[in-house]
Amino acid sequence: PGQGPKTRAAMPMNNSANAFSYLVSTLLDLYITAVMLRLLLQWVRADFYNPVCQFLIKVTNPALLPLRRVIPAVGRLDTASIVLLLALEFFSVWIVSRIGSSPLSPAGIAAFSVTKLLATLLVTYFILIIANVLLSWVAGRARHPVVPLVYQLTEPVLRPFRRVIPPIAGIDLSPVFALIGIRFLLLLLGW
Repeated sequence: PGQGPKTRAAMPMNNSANAFSYLVSTLLDLYITAVMLRLLLQWVRADFYNPVCQFLIKVTNPALLPLRRVIPAVGRLDTASIVLLLALEFFSVWIVSRIGSSPLSPAGIAAFSVTKLLATLLVTYFILIIANVLLSWVAGRARHPVVPLVYQLTEPVLRPFRRVIPPIAGIDLSPVFALIGIRFLLLLLGW
């Protein structure tokens, strides 16, 4: 009630723009997460014969290999992966910004892209730490290929907390304080 023909006609266009924006953003976010996981697995020197690692390599190689020919690594840091992450995130934010009603400036897109990448990294670690805790309760030493990767990825984050807060009566509280710290950082970023 109270909507004129112009408002009703604009609604399907807005819905289709929202649907397209969601689809593009989700697909790009999934690929960005795959590249980020590959970078993190390289950082912790995970077993790249692991099936999960092999999957990530095959999915990300088409975009990474050409970049690696142009952008060399700096020490252990795979700079080609970082450039790819920034470019994909910039493109994702730019596309969603253009589809939406208020496009951002290039500086706004760059700032939001960096913030979103940091938030993605923090959320990834938040999920990995929860997975680590759940696996320690139910899986023990399960043989699924994801289990050792979860432990390898979370260990560098949990180790500093374990130094400050050692296990109390055999209970490791480091994941609780790591999750609190990650949530604090996400709130600082505005997520």
